[in-house]
Amino acid sequence: MCGIIGIVGKTPVSDRLVDGLKRMEYRGYDSAGICTIFDGQLIRRRAEGKLANLVSVLKTDDAAGNIGIAHTRWATHGAPTTSNAHPHATGEVALVHNGIIENFKQLRDELTARGRTFESETDTEVVAHLVSEQVEAGHAPADAVKAVLPRLRGAFALAIAFRQFPDFLIGARLGSPLVVGYGDGETYLGSDALALAPLTQKIAYLEEGDWVIVTRDGAQIFDKDNKSVERDVTTSGVSAAQIEKGNYRHYMQKEIFEQPIVVAQTLSSYIRPLEQTVALPQMDFDLAGVKRITIVACGTSYYAGMVAKYWFETFARVPVDIDVASEFRYRDPVLEEGGLALFISQSGETADTLAALRHCKENGQTIAVVVNVPTSSMAREADLLLPTHAGPEIGVASTKAFTCQLAVLAALAAHLALVKGKLSAEEEREIVRHLIEAPAALNAALAHDDDIAAMAHLIAPARDVLYLGRGPDYPLAMEGALKLKEISYIHAEGYASGEMKHGPIALIDEAVPVIVLAPSGPLFEKTVSNMQEVRARGGKVVLISDADGIAEAGEGCLATIEMPTVHPLIAPLVYAVPVQLLAYHVACAKGTDVDQPRNLAKSVTVE
Repeated sequence: MCGIIGIVGKTPVSDRLVDGLKRMEYRGYDSAGICTIFDGQLIRRRAEGKLANLVSVLKTDDAAGNIGIAHTRWATHGAPTTSNAHPHATGEVALVHNGIIENFKQLRDELTARGRTFESETDTEVVAHLVSEQVEAGHAPADAVKAVLPRLRGAFALAIAFRQFPDFLIGARLGSPLVVGYGDGETYLGSDALALAPLTQKIAYLEEGDWVIVTRDGAQIFDKDNKSVERDVTTSGVSAAQIEKGNYRHYMQKEIFEQPIVVAQTLSSYIRPLEQTVALPQMDFDLAGVKRITIVACGTSYYAGMVAKYWFETFARVPVDIDVASEFRYRDPVLEEGGLALFISQSGETADTLAALRHCKENGQTIAVVVNVPTSSMAREADLLLPTHAGPEIGVASTKAFTCQLAVLAALAAHLALVKGKLSAEEEREIVRHLIEAPAALNAALAHDDDIAAMAHLIAPARDVLYLGRGPDYPLAMEGALKLKEISYIHAEGYASGEMKHGPIALIDEAVPVIVLAPSGPLFEKTVSNMQEVRARGGKVVLISDADGIAEAGEGCLATIEMPTVHPLIAPLVYAVPVQLLAYHVACAKGTDVDQPRNLAKSVTVE
């Protein structure tokens, strides 16, 4: 949700802290700030709004010092104002925080009663005061942190600087990621490897409950019981080049156009093209023994799960339940013995999904995770890790992560069907042949970018837009509506086509565009019939179909978007492209902030 970076350096750190924030601005952009230690003082600079505002502050009022912390914020407690911006500080301590302190009200009341004064509305400031009280009482910083951490309930990653101790930082994590980076005479803290990419490739991931003392010579890590521990140092493989826009106008546009290559990269990990078979990672359980699948995810990942439900039930004949993660635990779900719980997440840190994973684990489910960050919390807790290979996704509206998730889920469905005896070897080869065709089909879909851009002005004035689809195109309709909502701020809803006559058709008039996803195939005629119901009531239809579908039903539409003719298995991957591009070009036409839409953040690490 928020982004953290800390540097214990040999040279001034202000510019490098800001560069780190730029790489993490997708995590939050309500406000930003840095704090350095220089000449025995905490030098703090903060600004409301985008990071550019902080840069402007620093141009006139720099923050000197070779050690510092920085933060870009997505607001939870407290409005996005300068006073609520991190770092929060007392006379002795400054800190930044990602997550949420659930018992902050109780702690704040205690501190107020003891005469502490608060300048913000945030939950974070209570941690600064709690640590500061300990330091002011004469306790060493490490002892102060050890005393405070057990008092905090919730999820947090913390980086803490101490005015009197300009040679180290202390970090801590519980339910929110934090990494240590190792450099040449310098050491770093960050929310993820991406934040530290230009600084170092040597990364250690703190585990749940860990805290760390970071000095120029390295890091001393302690577990939740305050015992000194070692954590593996790995090579992150994340480069600064991966997060550059290149010639693209926005990160989202770049990521849409990366889909053919990243889907190909992802599929190469799951299929053997010569043998034309599916190859999953090694697992320590019997996949054939799975009796039921429970899929849990949020947002776009949830819609990927909805598509997967069709595949699992059609190919493998295994019953599937699917839930949004934020609701899952609270309905006290019935989890049968022999069940596989499948979690889908781009970041692998989504708080609701991670909590649901742990609930399933406690209730005897085998855990599978489809995730884009193979070192994330979810990945480390899985029995079966199924990584996507989308690379860093900076745009808040997920695009390439979604299609890579679909690619992995299709391979998993095919393999499950095979081990269940529901798929012959020849049928498996046919599925693999179609999956291999997906990157080229995505390229063909992207070739219609100019056509979609040219008709975006027809949608941009609308206040409401409806998306319709049947079968696996129904989740795609919901995903298209979500994309439009996220980045253009137009109200949009996705419906199963057959449900129009059960209420939503009342919304139809000439001012409500209706986007219909209808590849030719067994469901085409029924979808077109529902489309005609819309047109009969004055609705303006945009038909997304292949050449055969447009030839049969395109006449009289407001616009048509032609897709390549593909097998139904890979149609969801291909039809993701036009709904992404349509949302993108409508947002550009409206002049909204495509990569950083209001009120949203990339990784939601609080419930």
